Amino acid sequence: MESKRQQKYAKLIQKELGDIFQRESRHLIGKAMVTVTRVQMSPDLSVAKVYLSFLMANNQELFEKINHAKKAIRGKLGGRIGKTVRIIPEIAFFPDESAAYAQHMDAVISKLDIPEEDDDEEDKDN
Repeated sequence: MESKRQQKYAKLIQKELGDIFQRESRHLIGKAMVTVTRVQMSPDLSVAKVYLSFLMANNQELFEKINHAKKAIRGKLGGRIGKTVRIIPEIAFFPDESAAYAQHMDAVISKLDIPEEDDDEEDKDN
């Protein structure tokens, strides 16, 4: 369970990283759309796990580019939040697999053969 302080830092970092990807990292991501879906902070606020979702891009290739530019992204983040936080956390990027998982589960559910209940059977029960 995250503390209020961890949640506050996570929201701040999510907002600022989203802005960095949208405005300052166009050279890195091109026309792709990068969304910061979730940020989890360590209890001492020194590490931020950042989950990213991608649209219109080769996910693995773009993820590797972003991971390679982690130091520059952290520097930009430090320039934005340096006056409000004591330390700029180390950033660990992870691909957000929730959309792929949701598609998989949707496909599994649509393949299920669930018989529909008859109205007559419901009337008999009452």
